[in-house]
Amino acid sequence: MMDLTMLRQFVVVARLEHLSRAADELHVAQPSLSRTIARLESELGTPLFDRAARLRLNPAGVLFRGYVERALGELDAGRRAVTDAAVQGSGSVRLAAETFLALTESVAGFKRDHPAIEIELQQMSADEMPRRLRAQDIDLCVASQPVPSAGLESAVLLDEAVRVVTPLDHPLASRTSVAVEDLVDEPFVIARKGHWQRRLLDRLFADTGVTPRIVCESDEAAAIQELIRAGLGIGFNPDFARRSIPSYPVAAIPVDHPECRRTLSLLWSADASLTTAAQLMRTAITTWNWSGLDSE
Repeated sequence: MMDLTMLRQFVVVARLEHLSRAADELHVAQPSLSRTIARLESELGTPLFDRAARLRLNPAGVLFRGYVERALGELDAGRRAVTDAAVQGSGSVRLAAETFLALTESVAGFKRDHPAIEIELQQMSADEMPRRLRAQDIDLCVASQPVPSAGLESAVLLDEAVRVVTPLDHPLASRTSVAVEDLVDEPFVIARKGHWQRRLLDRLFADTGVTPRIVCESDEAAAIQELIRAGLGIGFNPDFARRSIPSYPVAAIPVDHPECRRTLSLLWSADASLTTAAQLMRTAITTWNWSGLDSE
């Protein structure tokens, strides 16, 4: 008979598609976890994973994962709603974002205004956000790129220009603007696939017929800036980052292309009943002085 522990363990294995890493995260023995998954598949009467070269969630597993995540999300939402009703002014909110650089001040302001509310922050790819929101695994997401909107509601927080960033001694550094064609032979230090900067780079180069020359991919924003400063390549920065670190020793040059922009959006599930804490954070983020931050 399947139980909550079995279902929660299945969700972790489905997310990682790796038994030993899932066992480590769950703090259980791998043989025990393997038996749990086998019992679940036996009860359902079908495999949930392909086990050829490596463990892969199969179509039945993908289908079942959606139902399990929604069921667990409803249970957790119920628990949090009861807590929210019992202790007004307290509770918790779960916020996910691709990057928290632009959110630091607004989240810090929210915490000052609501010190009793617990905030859980998760860094997450935009691809993962719709599923996690619909499963009520998180309450709110902030994305820096378009996200499929089915079943979601959103509010635009900030629309801003993105500039190409070069070392100070780079030939482009003294330019007042550059075209995408000026960048085709340049080495790029950029975020990994799925990140908004990487997708922006791919979009800008789509009409050139040239594949961007990427010399380094990284998840560390500070490391990207240091590598650019050191002369290993060029990259992108939104205006917000340029204002946040105005003394950073790099050149930021406008790109003559209408799509060289970033749109920061807040998203939440259209079907979920947000807790009071999540509603308060949604209001705090959407009413934050983004226009003031966006002024030159």
